[in-house]
Amino acid sequence: MTYKDEFKERTEQIKKGGQDKYHQKNEEKGKLFVRKRLKRLFDNDIDIEDAFFANCMDDSLPSDGVVTGIGRVNGQDVCVMANDSTVKAGSWGKRTVEKIIRIQETALKLEIPMLYLVDSAGARITDQVEMFPGRRGAGRIFHNQIKLSGRVPQVCLLFGPSAAGGAYIPAFCDIVVMVEGNASMYLGSPRMAEKVIGEKVSLEEMGGASMHCSVSGVGDVLVKTEAEAIDYTRRYLDYFPANFRNKPDTIEPKEVKVYEKSIADLIPENQNAAFNMHDLIKRIIDADSFCEVKKKFAPELITGLARMNGKAVGVIANQPRMKGGVLFPDSADKAAKFIQLCDAFNIPLLFLMDIPGFMIGTKVERAGIIRHGAKMLATMSEATVPKISVVVRKAYGAGLYAMAGPAFEPDACLALPTAQIAVMGPEAAVNAVYANKIAELPEEERPAFIKEKQEEYKDNIDIYRLASEMVIDAIVDPDKLRDELIERYRVYDSKNITFTDRKHGVYPV
Repeated sequence: MTYKDEFKERTEQIKKGGQDKYHQKNEEKGKLFVRKRLKRLFDNDIDIEDAFFANCMDDSLPSDGVVTGIGRVNGQDVCVMANDSTVKAGSWGKRTVEKIIRIQETALKLEIPMLYLVDSAGARITDQVEMFPGRRGAGRIFHNQIKLSGRVPQVCLLFGPSAAGGAYIPAFCDIVVMVEGNASMYLGSPRMAEKVIGEKVSLEEMGGASMHCSVSGVGDVLVKTEAEAIDYTRRYLDYFPANFRNKPDTIEPKEVKVYEKSIADLIPENQNAAFNMHDLIKRIIDADSFCEVKKKFAPELITGLARMNGKAVGVIANQPRMKGGVLFPDSADKAAKFIQLCDAFNIPLLFLMDIPGFMIGTKVERAGIIRHGAKMLATMSEATVPKISVVVRKAYGAGLYAMAGPAFEPDACLALPTAQIAVMGPEAAVNAVYANKIAELPEEERPAFIKEKQEEYKDNIDIYRLASEMVIDAIVDPDKLRDELIERYRVYDSKNITFTDRKHGVYPV
């Protein structure tokens, strides 16, 4: 055999991956072969592949079960590591770990996004001494992720399992896209849980995609197919620069869609009546530009990326249709992570307030709502990108603070004409102040007294009075809100501040 023949044969064998039976098993589950995943992800296919011949002396371990290299997504170079689950279930050996570490180091040097296509059963126990404990062992992967965090975008596409310590790859990414039915992550398997702590539980209950995207919050986006996961990732990356040194690209703007109801018609005058905040968002952003993050987790708060006049913006909005838009520990965490993400990569923030405040009661106090709320306030306060808050309807109590109220140095705090800002709503306030008086009155006199005091309270918190006192910066015609925001973001684009001089804060995590 000539060297040309040998090279061709070895190359073809490695590109094929594992045995046919493993390919067939994956196909039955709707899983693509790793190289087909990459071909769909990249504009053209992988451009540069590193360590293609890793462990090539062992025919059973082509590329040692992981593909690493560089390709283009939306014209932007990105680094990638992608497990090959046809090779020992995508498990990690010594060379697997070294390949992942090296591509991370490349992403760090080039300051380009790092993508993780995860489908791995975890460490090969037979290789543990070589790949687990050392200075360039598996722990270095997570160390590198923490170094990369906030420096370049990191995305995890979870196509299969991410077991034991490997579960920290998705945990340290900016966003995790999970394929329903196939993706899972857990520190201990159901079999281990039964053996060690006597708990009988299914894989889906313990670490399935649906659970993580709706309950634990480790997952961000739940999709039905791998094609959806890849398409979402390509769209998501389009809102980001290559690294923290740059701003996102501005694209050709799209006019907002035309709806039968205007914003003024959409928002109920009754502060307690529910409406869908998504309908307002659609009326102020470019057509079809909303890319929601954590849709199924803590839905009382909406977070997502959008465009206004072609420019990227991060939206944080209360959702009155879900739990009245009240903030809970999970929604506070959801906001904190998203605010950090946008601030890290120079994406301006828009806060849309319709908030009764934070949830109260024994359950949330025991869950640490004060601590979680403080985390949200800290990240919101520290964000130095352009920040605009809009009081859509109401902003009561500490909810005003959490949603970038005036005290937290937003570049502007705007309000619609029907907005209210207060410590609490009129009903609660009158009850708090006049409870004893109301109890003393004859029953037939109570409704009139309560109504009179509520009207007095409403006059006290009238939005024009607050504008007169310069609590807010402007009252905006609802149907001109989009134009107002576009112009303000244009002006604030040159904002350049340092939050404060220190090493880092001590966070209420």
